[in-house]
This record gives sequence, structure tokens and C-alpha cells, in this order.
Amino acid sequence: MTTGERWLEVGDRVFVRRHASLDLNCGLVVGEDACLVIDTRQHLGEATDLIAAIRRVTDRPWTVVNTHAHWDHCFGNAAFRPAPIWAQVRAAADLAASGERQRAVAAQQARDTGRDDLADQIRSAPIDAPDRLVEEHVELIVGGRRVNLRFLGRGHTDGDLVVEVDCGSGSCVIFAGDLVEEGNPPGFDDAYPLDWAATLGRLHGLVRGPVVPGHGAVVDVEFVGGQRADMLVIDRLIRESFHGSGDAADVNGPLPAASPYDDETTHLAVRRGWQQLRG
Repeated sequence: MTTGERWLEVGDRVFVRRHASLDLNCGLVVGEDACLVIDTRQHLGEATDLIAAIRRVTDRPWTVVNTHAHWDHCFGNAAFRPAPIWAQVRAAADLAASGERQRAVAAQQARDTGRDDLADQIRSAPIDAPDRLVEEHVELIVGGRRVNLRFLGRGHTDGDLVVEVDCGSGSCVIFAGDLVEEGNPPGFDDAYPLDWAATLGRLHGLVRGPVVPGHGAVVDVEFVGGQRADMLVIDRLIRESFHGSGDAADVNGPLPAASPYDDETTHLAVRRGWQQLRG
């Protein structure tokens, strides 16, 4: 199910907007006199569209959270200033360090697919790194509502932040960023595949309601458990295919067991895992 870029209420005054562009999810938590925005899209034009959608729901001032440092989730940050923007400390540092490179790569990818307009918008997006930092855990009170920002371990990146929104009566909504991916395989380009299953295990233990992935449809605890099981298979493939330094095996060649993902995704995961094993 898609929301048609409308807000879908997944908990008490907790909304998700699923976008046609990149199948990206953004979140909105509405409190009494403030709101929380989760991720800001890939350029200022899309951020402006998101702001207009937010203002159709609430006129309250916002605080922003970036789930991680990838361009598609945070290149709209500048449109939300001067509000505070929260992120995991390594994600903020990564965006400051890699933002220019990410912008160039994303713009070139858009040009390569004939989207010069999109490339120009990405190229003009300011790199605006978060200024409020989370090491392991921070509790925010947003308009009287309790929101926990948690770093549960490395996975999709080394700075993935989980946003846990208390909805009362023992329930919560979790925005998992790209630690959880629905509709496509997880992204391993900057990943730590040997850590990811354990991180998903910790996330699984927190689930008491809907889980909003970074991309795709809203999921549940069974989905998170299934992705954890897939990551355990990837972990085993990495370790079984690694021989000493890793140089003795061809990472693009046959693997010792079946993978839950396509060949391109699997070989990327294996390459990243070998990098971890080499230290």
C-alpha cells in the first residue's frame, strides 16, 4: 500500500508520508505545542514539498531528526533551519565529511538517467550537518510527547539512529531508517554486515507496534525478525567465503550457500564484510 504522498497515521498523532521519489518515508510526530520531523528528503525542492505537507497537518514549530547521513534522507535539512537537527554523532561527522562527494555522485547518477533537472536540484542542495548529537540515547520531550533517539549498533551505516515514539498504553511507533528496508534489498554500500543482525535483534526487542522503514511500506515485528534472519545468512556467507586475508577467494565468484538477496547485493555485502574481517 502507498499513501499517495498523503500522511498515513500509524499511531496517535504519528504520521508517515511515503514518497514516489525513491519510495522514501518521512515521519511527523505532533505534540501539544511542537512537532518532530523525521528525515528531510534529497534536495530543497522536495523539502519544501514536505514542509507544505506538514503545514497542512500542524502549524507547530518543529525539531528535526536525521536517521543517518545518506543524501536522500538529509539534503533537505537547510529548509528546516533554524530548527535544531538531531543525529547520531558519527552520522553528523560523516555528512560533514562526505556530503560534497555524496552530492556529486547523486547528481551524476541523476544525469546518467536523463534527469538533468533533478541533478541540478541535488547539486544546489546545501550540506547542512546536524547540530544536536546522540551517542547512545537521548530522550526528547516534543510538545509533551516522549521520543527516544537510540543508537543500537552499526548496520546500514555506523551512525543509524532509531526514533521510538511513545504512543501510550505500552505501544510505540519506531522509525528505523534504512536499518529496515521494505520492497528492495537493504543497501550495503556503507554497511557493516557483520554487525547488522545483532543491531536488528536489539531493534526487534523494542518493537511494540508499527515499524517505519526508510523506504517502502510500514512493517511489523515479524518483518524485522525476518530481515534479521536474512542478515544472519549474509553473515555466514561472508565468513564461509573469507579465506585468510580474503585474497584467496573471488568475491564475485560462487558463494558457499544460497543468499536471500540478488547476486549484485550479495557480492556487495560480502565485499563489505571482508573489509570488516580484514580490519
